[in-house]
Amino acid sequence: MKLYLDTSTPTTILKLDDNEYRQELGRDTAEQIFSFIREKLTENHADWHDISEITFMSGPGSFTGLRIGAAVVNTLADQLGVSLKDHHGKSHPIIIPDYGRPANITPPRK
Repeated sequence: MKLYLDTSTPTTILKLDDNEYRQELGRDTAEQIFSFIREKLTENHADWHDISEITFMSGPGSFTGLRIGAAVVNTLADQLGVSLKDHHGKSHPIIIPDYGRPANITPPRK
């Protein structure tokens, strides 16, 4: 089963093969993402070990959403031993989010 995940906006998009699911997770993404995925796997009579490939919409988008999503897909791909691709179809050992602009780092005050 191929899994696609997009956490770049408050609406999380999950695809399992040809089935697409959307859920407004917003600020609760970190708390609810695994439950959302598990629930949809169960609806498709599948479990974590049925995932054979993971694709992630790596950006640009929400800083926090992309960071959470990248942590999820990197962990799943590593633990399940499956391939990991960005939304362009390029394989990666880990996904680094693309925030669409350079980091805005505030210089130290001292």
